[in-house]
Amino acid sequence: MLDAVTREAAQQLATTYGCTMSDAIRRAIVQQRDRTVGVSEARRKARREALEKLIGLTDGNDAEAEVARIKAEDAYG
Repeated sequence: MLDAVTREAAQQLATTYGCTMSDAIRRAIVQQRDRTVGVSEARRKARREALEKLIGLTDGNDAEAEVARIKAEDAYG
């Protein structure tokens, strides 16, 4: 169903994404739609909720202390 140029592009995307050609094509279509039409309100809401959850999970973490702890473990482990 795909011409040679499109098949090659789909294979390159699949290799880059580490997925099947059909999934690479699906991803490419969704990305193009999002760029052209924009992201739906439901998708924006889901992204916002995921970001807020991530922020909540890391709230109060001291990044410098965590890095120092990991370096100390690596030095003795």
